[in-house]
Amino acid sequence: MKRIGAEILVECLKEQGVKTVFGYPGGTVLDIYDALYRDGTIEHVITSHEQGAAHAADGWARVTGKTGVVIATSGPGATNLVTGIATAYMDSAPLVAITGNVGLSLLGRDSFQEIDIFGITLPITKHNYIVKDVKDLAGIVREAFLIANTGRKGPVLIDILKNVQSDTADYVPQTPVTHSAKPVPARDLERAAQAIGAAERPLILTGGGAIAAEAAEQVRALAERLDAPVVSTLMGLGAFPASHPLFMGMIGMHGTSTAAKLCLESDCILAIGTRFSDRVALNRDKFAAGKTVVQIDIDNAELNKNVPVTHPVLGDVKEALLTLLPMLEAKKDRPFAERAKALRAAERAAQKAPELGHAILIEAAKCAPKDAIVVTDVGQHQMWTAQYYPIERPRTFCTSGGLGTMGYGMGAAIGAAKATGKHVILVTGDGCFNMNLNELSTAVTQDLPITVLLMNNHALGMVRQWQKLFYGRRFSQTDVRKKTDYVKFAESFGAKGLRIAKKEDIVPVLREAFATPSPVVVDCMIGNDENVLPMIKPGQTYDTIMTEWEEKQ
Repeated sequence: MKRIGAEILVECLKEQGVKTVFGYPGGTVLDIYDALYRDGTIEHVITSHEQGAAHAADGWARVTGKTGVVIATSGPGATNLVTGIATAYMDSAPLVAITGNVGLSLLGRDSFQEIDIFGITLPITKHNYIVKDVKDLAGIVREAFLIANTGRKGPVLIDILKNVQSDTADYVPQTPVTHSAKPVPARDLERAAQAIGAAERPLILTGGGAIAAEAAEQVRALAERLDAPVVSTLMGLGAFPASHPLFMGMIGMHGTSTAAKLCLESDCILAIGTRFSDRVALNRDKFAAGKTVVQIDIDNAELNKNVPVTHPVLGDVKEALLTLLPMLEAKKDRPFAERAKALRAAERAAQKAPELGHAILIEAAKCAPKDAIVVTDVGQHQMWTAQYYPIERPRTFCTSGGLGTMGYGMGAAIGAAKATGKHVILVTGDGCFNMNLNELSTAVTQDLPITVLLMNNHALGMVRQWQKLFYGRRFSQTDVRKKTDYVKFAESFGAKGLRIAKKEDIVPVLREAFATPSPVVVDCMIGNDENVLPMIKPGQTYDTIMTEWEEKQ
């Protein structure tokens, strides 16, 4: 049947099972918005800014595993998506970004709101398209969704010229194509199994790829079969239950001392869906020196890229583990696992009384609904959340790990809440919140169950901490001291505003916040000298940074 391009786009979105899109209308996407209006079956959530829409689609994707969709007009609308697209790209979140552009006759003439978004996004997408002929549109949309959510997931951009949206073509419905994972090379798995079986002190390192592959069950089975301790990257939190006795916390720059010590003492590191980023392998020459390293990853480019790997295994993590598990002999009461548990218990026993920001997160984990989803912005509060809030299940923790995007949180929280209907906890700082507070109005308009824990230290906390430790306490532009009353601000937007000023406030305020099924902003008045510890600089080891820290005290 004949349809205009905008209608073909809507029909293709419905083919892919899309129920909700995020975006902001404008001149070059008016035909698309008119088609959405006339069809009426896809919910559209308008945000305050296109970047917030991109982060919302990203949050939707992370908690569901499905492809998020964002729509923006040409020019500034399209460029406002760039940070959100790059955030999804760095963290392998499946996203389809749809932009409009000027008509074919105006292309390349510096027309009003014309921008080469195709060229701009080439380095930050898995693939992108510019659609100049309506007959190509349906095939491109279908291919874009397949690419976004196949293999290593990521964002795809489709730039649709304005004439394509109004031109007509034949539309023939199709069932979405799905690709099954390629078989993992058996010989590689056999070699990996032999190496793991020979290890006396194996350590499992989980990354975001374990969550993307829906492999949490297999990771747990592997740890219990090997009786091996488990550590996690920031992106891997939730792939293994935080309450499990074999879980030793986060590894890396702000990880637990137990994780750092176990990494040094292990003789075999089994890395599952992680790329050994600079925040994990801080000193790449020493990180895995003298150890057997087995790395399982779906992206061949990540194998042997950052750390020398003894046994690279290319393939889907879940498929690889399903094949690998029967090859491994079950172990019990392994001495290395017992040492790991003792180290973790000693580390916990040695922890000082939590400061206010830490205590809020500890109590939040107790007071929040058990199925709550946790979202963070970027900075000290992000690391405190990773350290103090136990993430028990996959797809219940959203954060910007690779790009480190301040301002990510509110949009992602909106997307997570829209996707699941569950209570969402957004942990943010006053620096980050001021970058995305416009989206509080979106959360209120949508009446979403989002509780914002605003760690208000009147500073850009993480940058200030670096200045304190490594720049002689020269606090250049990090003591912000904004005069905003965040309780009144929240109320002015139609949200509930609460405040925590001392430890006695924590439990009653949190209980009230979590009992409220609509947006709440909790202004947490913490000190600007609450730090993230440990803090290991790239090129250092845990022991050297702690020695430096103790000397500075």
